[in-house]
Amino acid sequence: MNLSTSVLTQLLEALPHLHTQLYFKSSLTALSHAMEDQVLASEAGQLLVIASFQRERFYRQEAHRYVRIAELTPQVYVLAAPETSFTSRSDKYETIAFDPDDALSQEWHLVVIGNQFASCLICRERQISPSEAEDLPTMDQSRRFEGIWTFDRQVCQTAAKILLDRIQIYRPELTEKIATVHAQLLDHDGADWHDADADPFAQRLVTYLQAGQYKLLKAYRSISAQNRRERLVNSITAAIRRSLKPEEIFRVAVTELGQAMAVCRCLIYRCKATDTRTIIEHEFLANPDLPSLAGQSWQLSGNSLFQAVVERHESIALTDTQQPATELTPLQPLIQQWQIRSWLLVPVLYQERLLGMVELHTCNAAHQWTRDELTMVEAIAAQLGVALIQAESYANLEDLNQQLEALERARSNLIAITGHELRTPLSTIQVCIESLASEPDMPLELRQVMLDTAMTDAERMRNLIQDFITLSRLESGRVQWHLEPLALSECIDLALSSIRTRQVAKLPAINTHVPGELPLVRADGEWLVEVLSKLLDNACKFTEPEGQVVIEAKPNGGAMLEVTIADTGRGIEPNRLEAVFDRFYQEEGALRRTAGGTGLGLAICRQVVRGLGGQIWAESAGRDQGSQFHFTIPIAHEPTEPKNTTNGRSPQTAKRRRDRSSTPAKG
Repeated sequence: MNLSTSVLTQLLEALPHLHTQLYFKSSLTALSHAMEDQVLASEAGQLLVIASFQRERFYRQEAHRYVRIAELTPQVYVLAAPETSFTSRSDKYETIAFDPDDALSQEWHLVVIGNQFASCLICRERQISPSEAEDLPTMDQSRRFEGIWTFDRQVCQTAAKILLDRIQIYRPELTEKIATVHAQLLDHDGADWHDADADPFAQRLVTYLQAGQYKLLKAYRSISAQNRRERLVNSITAAIRRSLKPEEIFRVAVTELGQAMAVCRCLIYRCKATDTRTIIEHEFLANPDLPSLAGQSWQLSGNSLFQAVVERHESIALTDTQQPATELTPLQPLIQQWQIRSWLLVPVLYQERLLGMVELHTCNAAHQWTRDELTMVEAIAAQLGVALIQAESYANLEDLNQQLEALERARSNLIAITGHELRTPLSTIQVCIESLASEPDMPLELRQVMLDTAMTDAERMRNLIQDFITLSRLESGRVQWHLEPLALSECIDLALSSIRTRQVAKLPAINTHVPGELPLVRADGEWLVEVLSKLLDNACKFTEPEGQVVIEAKPNGGAMLEVTIADTGRGIEPNRLEAVFDRFYQEEGALRRTAGGTGLGLAICRQVVRGLGGQIWAESAGRDQGSQFHFTIPIAHEPTEPKNTTNGRSPQTAKRRRDRSSTPAKG
C-alpha cells in the first residue's frame, strides 16, 4: 500500500457511487462528538472505533473521551502524527503513530461500527490558495474539509477495512486482533443486526451545534470589541501624531473614549502621586443636564479610591457606589453631588510614574465593568502616558535647544568682548613698553605717563579676568558663604568708598536714604559689598555727571529687606529687563559700546543675591528714563550688634578686596 494515497481516495475508488461534500471544522467537531456520544450511550458489546487525528495535539484534546470508550470495547484504535510523546503502544486502547509524510496527516477520520449502528466520517483537509485565505476569517473553525459522512453500513465497513490495513502496516503485531474484528463486524452481511437508535446521536449533534454557534458568537463579539478598541487606540494615536500638545490629545481622547464606552461622564486629568487636588480641564458629558466638573477643583488627598490607585498602580472598578462599603463613606458627599453610580479609575503611568488619571462614571444605573472594557481603557491610558512623555521630551528638547542657542550667543559674545577688551589694553601696554624701550632719552614726565597708562590697562585686564573667575565660581557652586548679622549701612559705606576711590571721571550725585532703625541682615559681608559696588558702578557709568543716583532700603515683608539703587540715566527697554542679567549681555552690542566692561557684572550680582537667599530684578520706563535695580536680602532675626570684622577680616580688608574687583558694564 502506498502511504501517500489518501484514505478518502481509496474509499471513492472502492465505491464510485459516493459523492463528497464540503465541511467546516466546526461541523466536523460536532459530528465527531455526536458519534462518540452515541457509542458512550450504547451498551457494551461488539464495537469497533477507529479515530485518525491529523496531529498529536488534536488527539490530546479528546484523549479523555477515548479512555471512557475503551471501557466499552477492546477494539479502539487511535492514529496521530507524533509531535512530543505520542507513540505506538497497547494500553487502554491501541495508539498508532504514523509517519508525518503519510496522507493521514491531511485527513480526519472517525469510524464507528456496532451491532445496532454504524457511522463514519472520512474527510481530507482542503488546501486553499493564498487568495482564498485572504477572504476567510483568521479562525481555526474556518478550516475546510471535503469528504463523506454517512450511516450506510457498507460504506462504514469499507472505510474500516482501509484504515485497518493502514494500521497493520505500522503495527503488524495487531494482525490477530484485527482479524477478530473482521470476523465479528466486517466480513458478513449482518442480516441479524438491528436498526440503530439515532436519538442519542441527534440530541448530541444539536447540542454541539448550539455550543459551536455560541462559541462563534462569542468569538465574533470578541473580534468586534477588539476592532472597537483598535479604532479607538488608532484615533488617539492619530491625535498624538498630529500634535505634541497634551491638551489637544486629551481633548480628542476624552470625547472618543466617552462615546465608545457609552458612559455618562469621562474625565482625563494630569496629576502626580503627591498632588492633593487638581483642576478638571477635559470632560465628556453624554447628557448636558448632568452636572459638569469642567473647571472644578477635584479633591485627591481625601479620595480613598485615588490613593488606592496610587499605592497599587492598578485600576479600580466599582459596580455600584450605593452598596454599603466602609471605604466609600467619606466619598458619599462627592458621589451624591456628582451623581456617580458606577466608577472606574485607570492610572496613566509611564515606568511606574503616575502622570494622570482616566475616570469613567455612570450616573443612572449600576454598571458591571467587563474585562474587555477595562482592557480598552487601560490601552488608551497607556497611549496617553506615551503621549505625555513625548510632549515632555519635546519640551525638554526645546529648552535644551534654547540653552544651546544661548550658549552659542554667549560664546560669540565672549569671543567678541574678550577680543575687544583684551586687545585694546594689550595694544596700549605694548605701545607704552616699546616707547620706553626705544626712547631712552624720553623726558621723565612723559615716561611716567607711559608707565601710568600701562599700569591702568594692566589693571583693566586683571579686572576682566577676575570677573570671569568670580562668575565661574558662583555658577559652579564652589563658593562657601560665611553668613552673619550685618548692618546694611556699613556695607553701603564700603561700596561708596570703593566707587569714589576707583572713579577718575566726575560722578553723578549719590544720595543715600537708609533709615537707622533698619534691622540687621544675614549675609556674607564681602559678597554683599560686591553686589552694592557693582550696582553703584553700573548706575554711575550710565548716568551723566549732572544726573542722580539714589540708594534706598526698606523692609519687604516679614523676613526680607529690599535695597533699591535708582538712577536718572540711560534706562532700559522694558522687553530687556530680564536679559540684562544674562552673561555677556551688552545693550549696545559687543563692539559698538560707548562704555567699557564685560557684561558680567549684573550676572555676578544675580548669582550672589540668589546664593544669599534673595531675589534681584530691574525696572525702567524705557530709554532715557532711568532705571531701578532692586534686590532682597534676608533679615537676621538674632538681636546681635553689628560686627566690625568680616570673618576675621577688617572692613578695610573687605574694602581692598572690593577695590580689586572688575568694573561691571550695564547689561
